[in-house]
Amino acid sequence: MSTRKTGIDQQLIRDLAGILEETNLTEIEVEQDDLRIRVSRTPAPVQAYAPAPIPVAPAAPAPAPAASHAAPAPAADQSKNAVPSPMVGTAYSAPAPGAKPFIEIGQAVKEGQTLLIIEAMKTMNQIPSPRSGTVTAILFEDAQPVEFGEPLVVIE
Repeated sequence: MSTRKTGIDQQLIRDLAGILEETNLTEIEVEQDDLRIRVSRTPAPVQAYAPAPIPVAPAAPAPAPAASHAAPAPAADQSKNAVPSPMVGTAYSAPAPGAKPFIEIGQAVKEGQTLLIIEAMKTMNQIPSPRSGTVTAILFEDAQPVEFGEPLVVIE
């Protein structure tokens, strides 16, 4: 028993890593007696989104000042008007497979109207619209894993 407390339980770490992979979590921590183990990883979607804005900014100023004002404005509005994911989970655009999606691009929505569902820990969470407006972009695919704070829908 004393060898377990002094050594690291490699199987526990492997099991925790497996849970991370299965659930698309970015971090998990377990505490048992005086032992605390935390396993984390950097989520790939965060890295995928970071390079996108960088090429847009250098390309826009080169052609003409008028073009540079037009290109950053929609990107700034998009991030300002984006509805972020309130949790980690799997995003669904409809209440059931094959059902009509909650929203479509160009559709007017009211504050509190359901935009999508995020499944987290086998619980379906309806995500309401924070404001009234028109849906100008849907930034996720149906049944796509999403991270906390990831932009999902743009409402202007």
